[in-house]
Parts: sequence; C-alpha cells; structure tokens
Amino acid sequence: MQNHEDFIKDLTGYLKKSAEADSGKSAERLRKLVGQEKEPTPPSLFTPIRVGAFNLAHRVVLAPLTRMRSEMPGNVPGPAMVKYYEQRATRGGLLIAEATFVSRQGNGGFGSPGIENDEQAAGWRQVVKAVHAKGATMVLQLWHVGRVSHTSLQRNGEIPVAPSAIDAGLGVLLEGKPGPATPPRALETDEIAGVVEQYRAAARRAKDAGFDGIELHAANGYLIDQFLQDGSNKRTDRYGGSIENRARFLFEVVDAVTKVFPSDRVGVRIGPSNTFNEMHDSDPEALFSYVAAGLRDRKIAYLHVIEPRVKGNSVVNDHPPVAAANLKPIFGGPVIAAGGFDGKGAEGIVREGKVDMVGFGRHFIANPDLPRRLKEGLSLNPYRRETFYYGGDTGYLDYPTSDELETTAAA
Repeated sequence: MQNHEDFIKDLTGYLKKSAEADSGKSAERLRKLVGQEKEPTPPSLFTPIRVGAFNLAHRVVLAPLTRMRSEMPGNVPGPAMVKYYEQRATRGGLLIAEATFVSRQGNGGFGSPGIENDEQAAGWRQVVKAVHAKGATMVLQLWHVGRVSHTSLQRNGEIPVAPSAIDAGLGVLLEGKPGPATPPRALETDEIAGVVEQYRAAARRAKDAGFDGIELHAANGYLIDQFLQDGSNKRTDRYGGSIENRARFLFEVVDAVTKVFPSDRVGVRIGPSNTFNEMHDSDPEALFSYVAAGLRDRKIAYLHVIEPRVKGNSVVNDHPPVAAANLKPIFGGPVIAAGGFDGKGAEGIVREGKVDMVGFGRHFIANPDLPRRLKEGLSLNPYRRETFYYGGDTGYLDYPTSDELETTAAA
C-alpha cells in the first residue's frame, strides 16, 4: 500500500497530465473555432489580384486618357508617348492605353493615335516594349467615336457615322482648337458588319504590337454607347428598339475581338450614368444590367465603370445613378471604377468590396509614380488642366516623381 505522501504525489501528477491533455484539446478546439469565425482581411489598393489572365501586384490602374500627343501627320505613337507610358509603369501594375481609333472613320481627335495600319502598330510596339521592361501589364483601348467627329478627321472628308442621324450639337478636338462636330449620317444595316470588322482588325494589330489585351470603349457617348442608349439610337432594324437589339452591336464586337484575344484578356468600359456627349437612356438600370449579364456570360477579364459624380440621393435623368457597386453582383468578375477618385476614396471603395480596382486619370497625369505616393502617403503634384490636350512635352513629360523632388530638395 502507498503511504499518504506517495499517494498525494501520484494524484498530483495524474491531475497535471490530465489538465495538460485537456488544455491541449481545448486549445485545438479554440484554434479551430477562431479559424472558422475569423473575418477575412478586406483588400486594399495594394493587395495583389488576378484579373482574367493578368496577375497584378496592386489595384491602382492608369485610366485611358486622351492626350493628343501622337506624331502628325499619321497619328503614330512616337518617342514622347514611349516615355510617357514608361514613366507610369510599375511592376505588377495595369496600364490602359488611351483611346485609339480603330479606323479613320472612328477618329475623334486631332493628334489621337490610331491602330489601323502597320506604322501605327510599330509605334505602339515601342511603347509596349518600354512598359513591359518595367514589369507592367498594358492593354489598348479600342475606340470608334461615331458621331463625335468632323469631316476634317475622316478619310477623304467623309461624313461621320452613327446609329441615327441626330445632330446633338457636340464638340470635337480639331487641329489647333476644339470645334463643332459634323452632323452624322445613319449607318445602313449592311454597313454594320464592316464596322465590327474594324474592331477585329484593330485587335489583331494590337496583339501583333505586343499588347497583353484590349479594352473596348463603350462609354462617353462614342459609337458603342450610341448604339446602347435610346437617346442616341432611334433605329427600327435589329440594332434598335429593345434593349436586346441595342446591345447587339456591343456583343457582336466583343464576339469578334475574342476571336483574336481570349476573353480573359478583354475588358469593356461603360458609363451607365454618364451624360457626356449628350447621352441619356430611358431606363439605364435595365439596360446596363442586361449589358453586365451579357459580358459575364462572355467571361471577359473585367468591367470598367465610370462612376456617376453625384451626392446623396441625386438622380440622373429622373433615374437613380447606376454605379459600379450596382453592376458588380451581376457581372460577377473584377470591376474597375473610375471617376475623380483620390487615394482615400479609392481605398475606401475597394475595402468595402464595392469594386476591385480603381482607375486614376488626372492624378496619374500629374504623378508618374502615383502608386508609390498613395502607398506611402506622399503628397501629390497638382495637375495643370490647361495642358491635358494639345501641346508638347509640357504637362506631359515634365511632372517630377517623388524621388526627383527629394533629389532637388537635397541639392
């Protein structure tokens, strides 16, 4: 028989081992419970993301920006454009090149670049090469302006085309200064397939130039947008009337260019509540919900949405504004929002899960190293609006990076 002292010693050891075993089981149960209930960390502007075929290191996107700095005559990207895009390229970043006309028929700005011939494609090839050397991804925005043009921009002074012959009193960027657009003529039904082919041919040249993908410009009152919205589309054939008919042209273009690039390398930009170039629709929510669903079914890389610049309960054309957050659940894939964001606003909309990335325009013009400045909380250069269009290197290549400012301050 054990004496009392040994018994107490053995009992203490047994209880200690039992407690350790129970503690281990409890700790394991707690770890599992915490693991199950722990909320995922919301993404930030600097959380990596996969977008279609693209692996991106951050979510600060260079938005497509008309700058009118191609070499004239010929609308060819030159050394200035190479340097401009190279300055704004970062490893793992996404650059969407400026609106680039698919044909002379689609040209809407003096000095805007094209992608309709080999010389223009060769110029773009040098731009892409410089951007890729910095480790960035670059897509080309394909553009046909439709009625937002002028005979002086057209081949042989032809009349601009549109879904319907409506003179909306528009302006266009002409040689030397802005001027009035030429009233358009309506495309014949049998001409539309030829316009779709212009997009396909442009996509082929973009691919040959080395672009990682393309974005279709279907916003801002240009040709695709003119077909979509009933304020500009009064057709009575299979391209007008119902929402399904008005979206037909967009989907035909998407289907054509995805025969060149896989769908996961194609994006589409829309502006559901954008009134630029006198655009409006009687039911934008129904229209753009249908568009988002159709693009989802085509499995494109991303949807790029121009946000409505409204406050509170404002409405656009008697309808609540349609924003990226409304379309994201329908589209189901990555969504880029653009529309006057600063760093704080961009971070907030991404963290809330309303969008996945944010496109920056004016701030990226003035701050070539914008991703770094936003990440480190550095001050931003102010932009100079008067140099956005026309001009040469001033307001185009002369904005300093934060490193250059530091070097100057230390000198």
